[in-house]
Amino acid sequence: MAMQDHVRNPLEWAWDHLKQTGHAVEATAHTMEGAWEDHDAAPARIQRIGAADIGDALAQGFKDFGACRTDVIFLCLIYPIAGLVISRMAFDYGMVALIFPLVAGFALIAPLFGVGLYEMSRRRERGIAGGWTDAFAVARSPAIGAILVMGLLLLALFCLWLFAANFIYTVTLGPDAPVSATAFARDALTTPEGWTMIGVGVGVGFLFAFTVLIISVVSFPMLLDRNVGVVTAIATSVRAVRANPGPMAMWGFIIAASLVVGAIPLLVGLAVVLPVLGHATWHLYRKVVV
Repeated sequence: MAMQDHVRNPLEWAWDHLKQTGHAVEATAHTMEGAWEDHDAAPARIQRIGAADIGDALAQGFKDFGACRTDVIFLCLIYPIAGLVISRMAFDYGMVALIFPLVAGFALIAPLFGVGLYEMSRRRERGIAGGWTDAFAVARSPAIGAILVMGLLLLALFCLWLFAANFIYTVTLGPDAPVSATAFARDALTTPEGWTMIGVGVGVGFLFAFTVLIISVVSFPMLLDRNVGVVTAIATSVRAVRANPGPMAMWGFIIAASLVVGAIPLLVGLAVVLPVLGHATWHLYRKVVV
């Protein structure tokens, strides 16, 4: 006798969704296990590029942004909103000295946030029409485990940068927290200790940013595009920077300058800067890795 359909009660509904979540976590765990492994027999070949290629990658990034600007702006508004919330929390909890490191350190984890944009450019390149929901297709990618590992690596560097920034403040203007944002700005800009903090902080921040550029400039797009592990993706990124030191330095400067410009108007400009840079990164990867 056929079973009759019935309306599921909340417990049944919750149990079904819990099982689906468990299957998804299990699948992700399997991909995490092999995230470091090299699955691609043929090593990637690195192309030499020039300033014109950097310009063309940016132009292609603007084209992708123009093709889906409404969807992408809506998606990327999350980042400036999150930045403003974090800054507000820093004020409330007396961590004024860490507001600038928090904002500046966003560049260290920006490649992870760009993964959805790389996927959108990849699909558009293949002529697959879609919208902002394509960015979430990354969650179903076979490379999700390796992407998560890379993301955790960048997050660890971000936390290490915050620790370093706090240490620099402690040995220069600290250890007491600033009484207000105005007092902190005055001490930072008008005292020898403040200028020391700024100089050392900028130098250390540059080293962190340079490290992230080296290991991630083509890593995330490569993980989406090829069946490789994290080690291979990072090694390829290092090879790409070594083969193109001048253009990659230019690209790093463009990223840093763009993020600064986007952050000035209360971080709102990031809603435009981030998608353009994200799409352009995909096209830069296409030019460098063949």
